[in-house]
Amino acid sequence: TGHKNNMTKATKTQANRAKTEANILRAAEAVFAQKGFAGTAMDAVAKQAGLSKQLIIYYFPGKEKLYQAVLENMIDLWLEKMQFNDDPSASPADIISDYIRQKIELSRDYPNGSKVFAHEIINGAPVLKTYLIENLRPAFERDITIIERWIAAGLIKPIDPKHLFFTIWAATQTYADFSTQIQLLLDKPSLTQEDFDDATQFLCQFVLSALGIKP
Repeated sequence: TGHKNNMTKATKTQANRAKTEANILRAAEAVFAQKGFAGTAMDAVAKQAGLSKQLIIYYFPGKEKLYQAVLENMIDLWLEKMQFNDDPSASPADIISDYIRQKIELSRDYPNGSKVFAHEIINGAPVLKTYLIENLRPAFERDITIIERWIAAGLIKPIDPKHLFFTIWAATQTYADFSTQIQLLLDKPSLTQEDFDDATQFLCQFVLSALGIKP
């Protein structure tokens, strides 16, 4: 019984730690997105998270570590949700549509994290370059291989898979990175679920049509 109680306590401790880390990362996303790396202070992150600065530093000893964690967390989320489903029984239309939908959902759910990531890339990815090469590139090359297989089988038009992905990324991330511009043009204070659904439907139709696939 004592062993089980110790395991339960350890599990609860791990869960609490994960919850606190997630809270800090979401708060840091918001502050980094608004202030940039140079303009962000750990005090501001602590205030945003509703935690003490000492606790923030306990989890992330320094602004550089926190910034890197925010960026790597975004990459990990993309890798978890965005990779092509390699189920042979799934159709290209279903796989591509699901990919676009999940990418739009990430823009909806993590707009600040996406903005921080975009700013890092615009600046030459000084912090993220190695992590991108080691983690994103293998997944990217795997998905390219799947598209090349579809092309060889005559399931889609012969296109450049790399630029297909670049186009999908640009089209979906704009709803996070340039959400203010879209809100202004739509004359809305914020983007609604209906707006994201409309974007998903349009992008799926647009991409599938370009590939010669009936939606």
